[in-house]
Amino acid sequence: MIPRYSRPAMTAIWSPETRFRIWFEIEAHATTALAELGVVPREAADRVWEKGRDAVFDVARIDEIEAVTKHDVIAFLTHLAEIVGPEARFVHQGMTSSDVLDTCLNVQLVRAADILIADVDALLSALKRRAFEHRMTPTIGRSHGIHAEPVTFGLKLAQAYAEFERARARLVAAREEVATCAISGAVGTFANIDPRVEAHVAKAMGLTPEPVSTQVIPRDRHAMFFATLGVVASSVERLSVEIRHLQRTEVLEAEEFFSEGQKGSSAMPHKRNPVLTENMTGLARMVRAYALPAMENVALWHERDISHSSVERMIGPDATVTLDFALARLTGVVDKLLIYPANMQKNLDRLGGLVHSQRVLLALTQAGVSREDAYRLVQRNAMPVWRGEGDFLTLLKADPEVTAALSPEQIEECFDLAYHFKHVDTIFARVFGEEGRPET
Repeated sequence: MIPRYSRPAMTAIWSPETRFRIWFEIEAHATTALAELGVVPREAADRVWEKGRDAVFDVARIDEIEAVTKHDVIAFLTHLAEIVGPEARFVHQGMTSSDVLDTCLNVQLVRAADILIADVDALLSALKRRAFEHRMTPTIGRSHGIHAEPVTFGLKLAQAYAEFERARARLVAAREEVATCAISGAVGTFANIDPRVEAHVAKAMGLTPEPVSTQVIPRDRHAMFFATLGVVASSVERLSVEIRHLQRTEVLEAEEFFSEGQKGSSAMPHKRNPVLTENMTGLARMVRAYALPAMENVALWHERDISHSSVERMIGPDATVTLDFALARLTGVVDKLLIYPANMQKNLDRLGGLVHSQRVLLALTQAGVSREDAYRLVQRNAMPVWRGEGDFLTLLKADPEVTAALSPEQIEECFDLAYHFKHVDTIFARVFGEEGRPET
């Protein structure tokens, strides 16, 4: 987690100050629940809230204590006792460190998920606006990087919209998966703390009780969470790579916004490079990389060990902060993306009409020519055009075997660009619902 690729709201979730504040709330809510059950004095629970609610926990002091205790939760509880006074002896009754650490981590992941979901919402809004803007802007569809058949630029963006709608749904599911609380004590048996305390803390912290915590919350939940972040990052990369290809000099159908005073190269003043989408490609690699250690955290020894702890202290902040930054950057790129319909048309025309080859093939078969012969006739006229020797329509009209089956008018009809867009509205309606249907 470095400042260059961080945004304040997400970074704040992982600050020591936030962590200790969440720890206090978990402990204080648990103490309140214990007081309601008559396990600790009500006055003690009230005192904990009175002294701790507005307290500023001294990170340096906690670190100082931990340097001696070699235990972060004990260091925090010691510092809390310095703030609360004698009543602090009733804090953490029947609890174990994992109760605090795991519940806190899940609170942080839930808050991070809320930011990521909002990020995707902003991206969806930008994608939708640009998709409708270019709903019928003709461009070439490519397979294997080679011209295939016409599409619209709006369809490209609609596909991205549909993908990020799925990303949003996955993030919502991942948030639910990880939104659990464990206040079950050593080895998760509730021997020294009533399950009602867990229920109280879970409700207060916006979580649900973990059915079986075995002292630690099962890490398959976290594996799913970080795997989901990896999938979302891959979608960020897919759209970023598309934009990078479209910005290539030989294509130049779209490009990142180039701001006043921006420089593309230290050596070549003419350069306008796709640096933002290249950056997002790299960031996506990092987010995906965090999924593997999260999966390896699932297999812990018996009821618990702490081999997962150091991993999560790193991947929790890094994965969420990095994806938050990437999603926000992608939204900015889409929002300001420079789009060049004239270049799209020029590229469509570049192969002399070859992009209509399938329609000619189908017309020949419908006119009674076998598929094998139709393919041979179309390819025979396409290859010279591929080599730059004439245009496809002219060659087809001059081929007696083709004109024996199709009239010149029928051949020309195969070159109607609008033919390829007759179901764009259907696709938009599938993606955007009723809003995607054209006005009648």
